[in-house]
Amino acid sequence: MIALSGGVDSAVVALAAKEALGHGAIAVTADYRTLSHEELATARKVAREIGIAHRIVQYDELENPDFVKNDRMRCYHCRTELGQHLATEAKNAGISLIVDGTNLDDLSDYRPGIMALREHKVRSPMAELGIAKAEVRKIAKERGLSVYDKPSNACLASRIPTGIEVTYEKLQRIENSEIVVKSIFDVRQVRVRDHGDLARIEVGKDELDKIFNAEKLALLDAKLKQLGYRYVSIDPAGYRQGKLVVAGGSNE
Repeated sequence: MIALSGGVDSAVVALAAKEALGHGAIAVTADYRTLSHEELATARKVAREIGIAHRIVQYDELENPDFVKNDRMRCYHCRTELGQHLATEAKNAGISLIVDGTNLDDLSDYRPGIMALREHKVRSPMAELGIAKAEVRKIAKERGLSVYDKPSNACLASRIPTGIEVTYEKLQRIENSEIVVKSIFDVRQVRVRDHGDLARIEVGKDELDKIFNAEKLALLDAKLKQLGYRYVSIDPAGYRQGKLVVAGGSNE
C-alpha cells in the first residue's frame, strides 16, 4: 500500500510498486479536509497514469483537538491519524507493507510527521535507498509522469502561523486565495500565509518577476479583500521550503 499524496515522490514509489507487484499494489490518498482540491485531483490523475488501484480515505482532521490547536507538533498529530487510517485500510485489504514517498532530502529537516508514520510501521523505500529529490524528479521525467516537475506542496494548515487555531473558514480562504494568485499571475508555486487581516504571499523565487505588475497587483488586492483580508503583501524573498511561521513572527 502506497500513501499517494499527489506529489512526485509518492508517485514514483507508486509506479515502482505497480510495476513490481501489478494488482498486488494499491494507492491510498487521504482526503482529510486540509488537503487542497488541487492536490486531491492530482493524486487521482497520477493513479490513472500509473494504472494502479486507488482508494480515497475520508476523515476530518479538524475533529482532532490536538491538530486544531496548531502547535509545533501539528504534523505529528496529522501523521499519527493518517498512520492509523492507513493501518486500518491495509488490515482490511490483507496488506502487510505500507510505504510513503519520503526521500533522502526530507530527513535533513525537522519532520515530526515522519516520526509519527514510523511509529505506525510505514516505511520509506526512497529514503532507505538513499534516493534524493533530484533523482526522484529525474526518474519521474524519464518514466513520463506528469508530476515530474510539480512544485512541492504541503497541507493548507501549514499556511496558518503556529499557535493560531486551524478552522474551516481559514483553510477555505487560503485555498481560494492561492487559486486567485495562480490565475492572475500564472505562477505554479504559491503560499498564502494567513496572518488574520493580512495575507502574505510567497511564490517561487524563479517566478517573482511575474508578480510585480501594477495592474495585476491591483486586481489581486481587490480579490483578496473580497475574500476577507484587509491587507495584502508580497514576500520579496519568495517561497522558502521549511519555513516555520509562528504567531508574532517567523523562524527558519
